[in-house]
Amino acid sequence: MKSNINIKNRKAKFEYEILDTYIAGIKLAGTEIKSIREGKASIAESFCEFSNSELFVINMTVQEYSHATYFNHDPKHARKLLLNRKELRKLEKEVKNSGNTIVPLRLFINDRGLAKMQIALAKGKKLYDKRETIRDRESKRRLDRIKKEYK
Repeated sequence: MKSNINIKNRKAKFEYEILDTYIAGIKLAGTEIKSIREGKASIAESFCEFSNSELFVINMTVQEYSHATYFNHDPKHARKLLLNRKELRKLEKEVKNSGNTIVPLRLFINDRGLAKMQIALAKGKKLYDKRETIRDRESKRRLDRIKKEYK
């Protein structure tokens, strides 16, 4: 099964400093996976939270499936993320003790046709760090333009 669904959270790398990444499965309803396969999902405003030692992605939007009847899903409900118990304990400890957060980086369909989410343990950036990121990006663009000019 070949699929090119790759939904990214572009703001995450600008807003947060990425410390560690994980690949997690997602518990979805039938109409949700069909909608994701059509590419009608967004993780731009989403974040992850622990509830009873289980990890949930909050505020992820999966639009309603167009061909469904009254069995359709709620577009913004919390969805459970599936990780190993060892990884869950490690993440929960990091979030509670050091004040880090867990943000989704991308949502994709793997080669077996299952929806997966790449999540990251992240630390929020300060305003001066964001300015530095912008400065680095602009200087890289300027260098690329100069290189292109002299080739």
